[in-house]
Amino acid sequence: MRIYKTRSMAADACKKGRVHQNGVELKPSRTFRVGDVFTVRMGPITRTFRVLQLSENRLGAKLVPDYMQDITNPDQLELLELARLAGRSGRDRGTGRPTKKDRREIESFISDDYDFFDFDDPDED
Repeated sequence: MRIYKTRSMAADACKKGRVHQNGVELKPSRTFRVGDVFTVRMGPITRTFRVLQLSENRLGAKLVPDYMQDITNPDQLELLELARLAGRSGRDRGTGRPTKKDRREIESFISDDYDFFDFDDPDED
């Protein structure tokens, strides 16, 4: 029902214990009935769905609300929004991998005469 992109991804989620109904992990072969409520752990949140109707075929995205209702707790949706905002903040320029200019400055700071491994070995005597 378009919770996961593919059937294999949905089966993997079931096998990893991310899909529950009444606190019990579901197997990939589990069939649902109208009115069943199940939870899916997706990243930082746990989403809850109610089955309204059953379909034998894959549905278009516009038809999903006729077959399934999202009854996720608003607290969980707030966590999702916070995670989106945190991910969107990005990084400041130059805080990640050093630029070419940074590399040159580092190389000029560290001269060739300095040996990082110039220490006395106690077993060498």
